[in-house]
Order: sequence, then C-alpha cells, then structure tokens
Amino acid sequence: MIKAIDHLNIVVTDLERSVKFYTEVLGFRETNRVHLEGEWIESIVGLNGVVADVAFIVPPAGEPLVELLCFKSPIGESMPSNSLANTIGLRHIAFRVDGIYEKAERLKEVGVKLLSEPVPVPTTVRPPEAGRKILCYFHDPDGVLLEIAEYQ
Repeated sequence: MIKAIDHLNIVVTDLERSVKFYTEVLGFRETNRVHLEGEWIESIVGLNGVVADVAFIVPPAGEPLVELLCFKSPIGESMPSNSLANTIGLRHIAFRVDGIYEKAERLKEVGVKLLSEPVPVPTTVRPPEAGRKILCYFHDPDGVLLEIAEYQ
C-alpha cells in the first residue's frame, strides 16, 4: 500500500535560523518557499486562522523532502520532553553520512552540542556481517532530536 516516504515536516520557531542550520550546517539544499493561509490549509491541519511560511529543503541525495514549517498563527507550544529520546511518538530523524567523526567535529565547531561523541553500535545489536554502524545524536535549534549515522 505505502510506496515511499513523501516528506517530513518539522515545525520551527524561526524559519531563517532553521533554514540556515539545515543548509549551512547539515548540507541540505533549499528548493522553494511558500506562504500558507486560508480554508484549504485550515481544513488539512484542523486549526483555525492558520498563517504560516514553509521552506522546502532536500538532502544531497534528493529525498525525502523536508518541510520547515513556521506558524505565525496559531502559535504552537514548545514541549521540552519532545527533545528526549524516550518520549512517546516520532522521536528523531537519522541522516546517513560519510566521515561521521569529521561531521561530529564540524557540528561542535559551529556550536551544536552533541549528546555524545559518535558511538559504534555493538555487534550484539548489529552483527559484523551486516557491517559496522556508528551513530551520534544532537538537536536542531528548536530542540528536534537528530542523528547522524555512518555505515562501514
């Protein structure tokens, strides 16, 4: 029934700051920006008085599309528990990288606080014949939990 992931949506508080983070720090490319307003979007999201701006970004491989959505109205609330790895619900987005140790250093150089240095997944979780996986968690400017992962 499902063919693929069409896009991911991240609600942000400052569109310019988030576009800068995802493009300049993580290497995404901005493809478009639009303004959202009116009955059509209100009916989709189930909210009244929607006024929002969205920037569409894509990773170097081109998929999936990511929407950085900034609501001007109604303003949502920040939930600090969403930044924790064990909170119920959609919890993080993982990005594949090459050179994870260098990428982690670059993140730290631009002020991103890593939850840990890159950590190899133990062979009891990922058998050696599947290849080595190394991962690292961090947050975007709004506290969205992100991961970089390298497969060797």
